[in-house]
Amino acid sequence: MELNENARIDTSQIDDRRGSGGGGGMGIPIPIGGGRGGIVGIVIAVLVALVGGGLGLNAMTGEEGDNAALEQRCEEAPDALEHLDCRNNLYVNSIQAYWRTALPEAFGEQYRPTRTVFFDRAVNTACGSADSGVGPFYCPGDSLVYIDLSFYEVLSEQLGASGEFAQPYVLAHEYGHHVQNLLGTNEQVHRAQQRDPGAANELSVRLELQADCYAGAWAKNATGTADDRGQKIFTSITERDIAEAIDTAEAIGDDAISERANRPVNPDEFTHGSSADRKRWFNRGYESGDPATCDTFSGAV
Repeated sequence: MELNENARIDTSQIDDRRGSGGGGGMGIPIPIGGGRGGIVGIVIAVLVALVGGGLGLNAMTGEEGDNAALEQRCEEAPDALEHLDCRNNLYVNSIQAYWRTALPEAFGEQYRPTRTVFFDRAVNTACGSADSGVGPFYCPGDSLVYIDLSFYEVLSEQLGASGEFAQPYVLAHEYGHHVQNLLGTNEQVHRAQQRDPGAANELSVRLELQADCYAGAWAKNATGTADDRGQKIFTSITERDIAEAIDTAEAIGDDAISERANRPVNPDEFTHGSSADRKRWFNRGYESGDPATCDTFSGAV
């Protein structure tokens, strides 16, 4: 994987709350099923009214970061791509550039951009407060992606997914949840879970696998994404990069996480999908390059 050093990094797509004091000591704690089982996923809002983005960030938390340091480091410095946050910023730019074209083509809906929140240790969201142990997540209540970038150390050192392409895969998965929010999929799933609590975990798995498939579709088309000046964002993505994304999908399967924690593997408790299923649905999106093929809600998973 090679990023284009001439591509412009648009920091307006990031809300940098690191060091802003915006900790997670207030609000409703985010409910995560199965202990720390929320790695790379979606947080369903506690209140039904929040699902679908009915309330904005300021209405819920009053928080917003200061991007001045990020702008200086990523938009002005010649060594921007040497910084983890700048590279991740550019990944976000690529993912959103893809969906601006892909969403209307595949689903006839206009894409509405959102921001990724960089935070340290803890954060308040429209879905409640969260700490870094939750892992990256998307909150439908404020339509924001949240990530503590130290998660990549956990991913590499504890979960065994050390490849560089693991990072854009994680972000592409989260933006897959944003696409689901725009299409109304999140809300439909939440209502179905309320009607049939016994099917809640299965529906959650289908939602997560669809986000994996959407991430695969982005990966297939990532080298075609460009900044607002027409400069390509990626100059190359190799089969090794795709293998790293697949390795990551396998590493964060519910069964793999249970085994790593020395807990019994119980498919009835899965919320994100098995390693095999996560790999298969990422591959489905990558091989087709078409998010319209990512229907995880019809038939068997």
